[in-house]
Amino acid sequence: MSSTALIRSERPAWKEKPKPVTQAAKGLALIVTVVAVVIPFWVVIATSFAPDQQVIDNGGYAVWPKEWTFTAYERIFDQGQVTDSLLVSIGITLVGTLFSLASTVMLAYALARPGVVGGRPVMVMILFTFLFPAGMIPSFLVVNSLGLRNTYWALFLPVLVNAFNLVVMRGFFQGIPGELFESAKLDGAGELRILWTIVLPLSKAVIAVVGLFYAVGYWNDFFRALLYLDDSSKWPLQTLMRTYVTGLNNNKLIDVQGAAAEQVHYAPQTVNMAVVVLATVPILLVYPFIQRYFTKGVLTGAIKS
Repeated sequence: MSSTALIRSERPAWKEKPKPVTQAAKGLALIVTVVAVVIPFWVVIATSFAPDQQVIDNGGYAVWPKEWTFTAYERIFDQGQVTDSLLVSIGITLVGTLFSLASTVMLAYALARPGVVGGRPVMVMILFTFLFPAGMIPSFLVVNSLGLRNTYWALFLPVLVNAFNLVVMRGFFQGIPGELFESAKLDGAGELRILWTIVLPLSKAVIAVVGLFYAVGYWNDFFRALLYLDDSSKWPLQTLMRTYVTGLNNNKLIDVQGAAAEQVHYAPQTVNMAVVVLATVPILLVYPFIQRYFTKGVLTGAIKS
């Protein structure tokens, strides 16, 4: 047996080059997946820019607008509530992500350090909440008893720390060599200085990924505002989008002073799709800048935890 054949036989199966049939099957599966994702999203965008009459004639959607128009976006921005809700969503996402990241980093660092008093019981309680989360009624009673109802604090304080994100970040911190901590302590550095000057610069990947997880969670959350905010003028964009998609807000966009013919040519699907586009685009713009950290941040933290 030649040396090349011997080396090839000693390779594990997962290192062998895939057969042409396998590569073709993977490529076909990838193409089908991409098409299944891109086509619905494109229909949403096309419908939001299509004229009302074309959407009505096509049964509520448009694959390619005959005439690109911003009428649907003008309708929702003229109403004013969408602009306010967009600002609310941006504020909640930024503030909530900042608070959650700070809390998760400090708690994960404390639980990752050896010899922390009460570290194991605290970790057990965190994992217990991960397996058995609180229900809607107990959460509502706690928020109401603390006086947080009808305030924006109720949208992120009850979910300030996510157990999964905490476990991932703790595992990443545990993977940092202990010699760095020992040398820093010999130089007289305290725990906060070690966290700020050593741990955080080495943990940019996991911090970016966990921050994205928190941001997406805050941005997409609609039910919490529906549960805790009675004033609809305080609703974030996702909660307001629900009213458009379900048709509860469409009647406000019809010009009651216009002619009856104008009402006949009004297609609510264009407004619904326009709101969906506005609620989706911000996260799509942020994701490409964070995507390269996913493998290094999540997998390293999850494996070592």
